[in-house]
Amino acid sequence: MFDELRRFAGDDRAIEGLPIRLVIALVVGVATMSVMLNMLSGVQGLAVSELDVRPTPDVVEPGEQELELVVVDDDGDGVEGATVVVKDGSAEMDGVVTAKSDANGVASVTVDPDTRANQETGTLVVDVKPPSGSQYVDRRANTEILVVEE
Repeated sequence: MFDELRRFAGDDRAIEGLPIRLVIALVVGVATMSVMLNMLSGVQGLAVSELDVRPTPDVVEPGEQELELVVVDDDGDGVEGATVVVKDGSAEMDGVVTAKSDANGVASVTVDPDTRANQETGTLVVDVKPPSGSQYVDRRANTEILVVEE
């Protein structure tokens, strides 16, 4: 028993210092994480609102037609001044079509989609650029427009 105690006391590998180092690392880690979480919650506190686009109709046939795209915020209210962009997804379209939303959040675009060779369906991708200087963002994917060959 005394031999083990002497061996432990004579150990110079800093076993006795290890627990205090772990405690210090833990305290520093928790403090750092607390600061980082505080910063993240501060960013969320800037009241940013996610935009979404609701296309009507959201299922179309190939050929030229007009679509009504309503840009809404988290509460479902229309957003004025947003730029809506409709472009190829798995369906084809000549170029990119853009429009600005009006006071009710409505943007009208004329598209001429077509399905790709050997496909019966395809999609058009809808993106939205929030009005400049606003508290809006568009981070999530918006509703795609389905193009169905009859």
